[in-house]
Amino acid sequence: MQRRKRHLSFDKISFMVVFLGLPLLIYLVLVIYPFLQAVHLSLTNWRGFGPISEADYVWLDNYVYLFTSSKFMLALGHNAMLAVFLPLITIILALTLAIVITVGGHSHGTIRGIRGASFYRIVSFFPYVIPGIIIGLMWRLLLDPGMGLVNGLLTTIGLDQFKDFAWLGKEETAMPVSMLVIVWGFVGFYMLLFIAAIKSIPSEIYEAVRIDGAGRWTTAVRVTIPLIRDNIQTAYIYMGIIALDAFIYMVALNPTGGPNYSTLVMSQELFNTAFGGQNMWGRGSAMGVVLALVTLAFSGLVFLVNRLTGGKDAVSY
Repeated sequence: MQRRKRHLSFDKISFMVVFLGLPLLIYLVLVIYPFLQAVHLSLTNWRGFGPISEADYVWLDNYVYLFTSSKFMLALGHNAMLAVFLPLITIILALTLAIVITVGGHSHGTIRGIRGASFYRIVSFFPYVIPGIIIGLMWRLLLDPGMGLVNGLLTTIGLDQFKDFAWLGKEETAMPVSMLVIVWGFVGFYMLLFIAAIKSIPSEIYEAVRIDGAGRWTTAVRVTIPLIRDNIQTAYIYMGIIALDAFIYMVALNPTGGPNYSTLVMSQELFNTAFGGQNMWGRGSAMGVVLALVTLAFSGLVFLVNRLTGGKDAVSY
């Protein structure tokens, strides 16, 4: 049987141009080209002044410097720690709150959340609408050793050991407190994301498992979480990207990188190298390339783990 030749009509061509060609062109110009330019700059000693063509090529010297620099490796370690703990803590808290608000009501009757769920959703979302720089500056004032509200409340209830306590000025507390601030800013958003995902689950499924005698813990672990697994994966990737950056929050909380650089992250070191008086744009570009590659590796690792653990995207035979 002879196949019928497919002719490209004007509608097909215009559709491909508008919805495929144009977005691809914008992506190449605004994403791929700047990244390739950063790779090119990372191979030079350009200092940000004068034509790039006059800069000397140092090839991989910038990368060798980065991976032999104790300061940059310390920042890389901080980013790795944030990428592990920030998504984990944020998603666990957000998922717990979402499950309680949507299906954590009475054990009998219609499946519903706790009383006043709408109020909790609105209040929890408030931190997310505040710009990150404002959150950082606000918490920096709240944690001020002398006149901060946190120390004032703690000393009021009798915890005098926290009088003039420098939460952001001590190595052992600076990073945990910074992580707490970031979690506070994002947990409400991801809670709403999970609430929307849970509400898309047919209520008949919950009613069926309730008839079978499943408790709330079993329902949450074996029904709710598997059915919104793709949403959790997406949230984990986005939160991980935020953790691998964390520039706004760290700069607002500790502009110099914290005591003994205990809160320094790669993006903060990149800014200091390229714009903080050193004017080493070539080395800063190398840091940006490393940060981009680490972010891509993190996203790929999340997809791989989800596939290996039986996610919906896993190939079945």
